[in-house]
Amino acid sequence: MTERPRAIDTPPSGSFEDMLRIVEGLDTPAGYKAELIRGKIVVSPWSKLRYLRPMRRLREQVEAHAPDGHVTETSPFLFVFPRSERGYGPDLFVADESAFDAEGRHADGTALSLAAELTSDSTKDVDWLDKMETYGRVVPVYLLLDMRVGEINVLWDPSPKGYRSRTNVPFGRPVRIPAPFDFELDTSGFAVEEAGNPEDEQR
Repeated sequence: MTERPRAIDTPPSGSFEDMLRIVEGLDTPAGYKAELIRGKIVVSPWSKLRYLRPMRRLREQVEAHAPDGHVTETSPFLFVFPRSERGYGPDLFVADESAFDAEGRHADGTALSLAAELTSDSTKDVDWLDKMETYGRVVPVYLLLDMRVGEINVLWDPSPKGYRSRTNVPFGRPVRIPAPFDFELDTSGFAVEEAGNPEDEQR
């Protein structure tokens, strides 16, 4: 299995529901996740080991300010967006706990109050373009941590045309996380040393 994302070819006539069933039936190797992106099933590795510390620091702070009845997790759950025909497994998410009362192996993307992605060279196109566009229609807050550049981008106020508001700061500076969280995020300790060869990049 390659360490970079790999697309699985699907029949061109396959519907979103058909592809979703394929994703849910995949025997994905440990440490990998399958997502539905641009009409393809994409299998990619979960985050790098050296992302553990910044992810834990992010989770601890976000969880302390999560809306009532919402859970904060880094577990590999798939959230679907039928209107966009997408299915994503965010690196970290906050979602209405009631979404996990349903049967099946995927949750409704509208249950998300926050999605966070830790991006690097191999995943930045999807995180910056495809996911930003889809999250930007329904998810109140999107945090995009650019691990190569060393900065966090905060996007909020979703609309049919995408997020209306955005700010970014380098790691080490505090940044405001808007409603429904409303707190200052401490980004010190988010920076990690990245490999010099882009070909070595993975999530």
